[in-house]
Amino acid sequence: MIAPRAPEPGAFRADDAAGQSALDLLATMVAVVTPEGECIFANSSFENVLGLSRRSMSRSSVFEWFADAPLLRDTVAAVSRNAFATSRLDAQLKRPGASHGETLPVRVIVNQIDASRNVVFEVVEIEQQTRQEREERALEQAQATKELIRNLAHEIKNPLGGIRGAAQLLEMEIESRALTEYTQVIINEADRLQSLVDRLLAPHRKPHISGNVNIHEVCERVRALIDAEFPGGLATERDYDTSIPEFRGDREQLIQAVLNIAHNAAEALSERIEIGDAKIALRTRVARQATLGKHRYRLALELHIEDNGPGIPETLRERIFFPLVSGREGGSGLGLTLAQTFIQQHHGTVEFESEPGRTVFKIVIPLAS
Repeated sequence: MIAPRAPEPGAFRADDAAGQSALDLLATMVAVVTPEGECIFANSSFENVLGLSRRSMSRSSVFEWFADAPLLRDTVAAVSRNAFATSRLDAQLKRPGASHGETLPVRVIVNQIDASRNVVFEVVEIEQQTRQEREERALEQAQATKELIRNLAHEIKNPLGGIRGAAQLLEMEIESRALTEYTQVIINEADRLQSLVDRLLAPHRKPHISGNVNIHEVCERVRALIDAEFPGGLATERDYDTSIPEFRGDREQLIQAVLNIAHNAAEALSERIEIGDAKIALRTRVARQATLGKHRYRLALELHIEDNGPGIPETLRERIFFPLVSGREGGSGLGLTLAQTFIQQHHGTVEFESEPGRTVFKIVIPLAS
């Protein structure tokens, strides 16, 4: 009887429970494949995306999962025979459960396994990768903007106090009532600018982590404020996942962040409010294995704030979170900037999708690491 060959050092073993558990925690799709394309193992992310069980995927040909099988077959063969240590290609992943034969654009990274001819597939949704890159750019951009604002606000604050003080002294010296009106204009405008500077500096204060936050209490507070300010023609709807746990955070900052976004939405709905069919929806969900910035979290909160307004103008979309950028006359342009800053201080992100008749702001905040 021929004894079974011992696994080569470093080779992946399909019965390695610890290795499987580790791969199952990844948000990206991972599969271990033989040179002939036979699937030895696929992680849970792959199961979820394909809509197939691990049993049905195991020992099947991975080439059947992709629309461009010949290119993938050549790539696996080249990596397996050590022509390349790794190879990347864009492909179309088939989705058996999708209607009309829809495919998912993905980036496939094929790597060697030490001391084994088997290869590892790492498959990343191109949309997911693009979103992660966009989030990282937004964080870097927000940090640079905050530093610029903080320095600028401090430079303005000192001479502003001098201007106000000089106007007060001048007002004490003059007797003409007509002239004191001019000094009052100077004082009032200095106070207005001082208030603006204070608001610009406010986001730089760290959040006061005062205790556990229930996101639905935050949403209900915002609903009450919006309903009070817009009592007619605007319906606020709620769609909550009540299983979402509490998390550590600054309740007042989160109320302000959500309120700023919802208030902007309400003001954009002015025409629909007159008609009487304006709507803002607050929706909460749990996201699993969420990547925020460069960190991965086991659980995260997703809060969607959706309205049926005209949408965000194309010219504003790239600058919507910039300070002093407003889409309406008389707006300060600080509401979304403050909202983004408060959310980022909770290690979260905020992004939006917009088209005429539907705009959705999505806030994602980690719940568990």
